[in-house]
Amino acid sequence: MPPQTGADLPPAAQRALAEAEERRKTADAVDLPTELGGRDGPEPVRYGDWEKKGLAIDF
Repeated sequence: MPPQTGADLPPAAQRALAEAEERRKTADAVDLPTELGGRDGPEPVRYGDWEKKGLAIDF
């Protein structure tokens, strides 16, 4: 099945997408402090990188 475009979606879905886009535009950027002793590179939970140099890291 090909992905639906905005015009193919029901009105409730179109409204929900528009509301989500509006929230993204008005959301403030989160200024997080630097983690001391943390990993380098992308966040492992978000990007699924659960190992470093071939060793699995247990959180």
